[in-house]
Amino acid sequence: MSTRDESDEAYVVDLCNQALGETAFTQHKFDWLLGDPGTGGRRVKLPVDAYWPGHQLVVEYRELQHDQAMPHFDKPDRLTVSGVHRGEQRALYDARRDVQIPAHGLRLVVIRPADLDADSRGRLRRNREADLAALRAILVRDSDEHRVTDSFRTWLLAQGWTPVTPMDRWTDIEAVRGKERLICEAKGRTSEKGIDADIAYGQLLRRMTSEAPNMRYALVVPSSSVKAVERVPRYVRRLLRIDVYEVTDDNQVRHLSA
Repeated sequence: MSTRDESDEAYVVDLCNQALGETAFTQHKFDWLLGDPGTGGRRVKLPVDAYWPGHQLVVEYRELQHDQAMPHFDKPDRLTVSGVHRGEQRALYDARRDVQIPAHGLRLVVIRPADLDADSRGRLRRNREADLAALRAILVRDSDEHRVTDSFRTWLLAQGWTPVTPMDRWTDIEAVRGKERLICEAKGRTSEKGIDADIAYGQLLRRMTSEAPNMRYALVVPSSSVKAVERVPRYVRRLLRIDVYEVTDDNQVRHLSA
């Protein structure tokens, strides 16, 4: 058995297979997901951890080195074809996956050790029953939230925004356009619309760590939650620089100006 077969990534993919009732294509490569040009201008295809064609779903399992600087993995003294060290290239390629996968009509779910039963070093304890329950909840919960985020990300691209790796890893979408920066919190359909709207506002408030006038915030919700998020008066949203965006049932985006 190879090291990859014994890895936490393989363990997570195996549990996802069980939850989805379909066996993934692991380390799958798409023709449109490419790395930066190397010697001679050749661009290699970037693999994804797992792809379920029947569910039109890609899962990426991102261990701690995807979110934290780790010299052992990053090799800061060695440059890649991207002109940066491995840690920076990893972030660039993660951001590319985050944009390109939804742009090609696939759902992307990112899973991290903190989502499962893991120790302080990010190693999974492999509590199969608890981890399977957590993954089932993530895969179900994220289905409509991913519809909302995918639709909004596509709309942002059409409006000239460039999605980037969030400064805060809990941010759903972050994008830049010229000197502007947009930090977004997205929600899918929910039976607790009022509670989830209040939570979303609180999550945005915690991310307001900059007074820069070019920094804006967005709450992105399905049509069913618009009434709940509009309970916060417009003048308050205007003062806080929070815009509300509605994603309709047919995946159209409407800007509900503050």
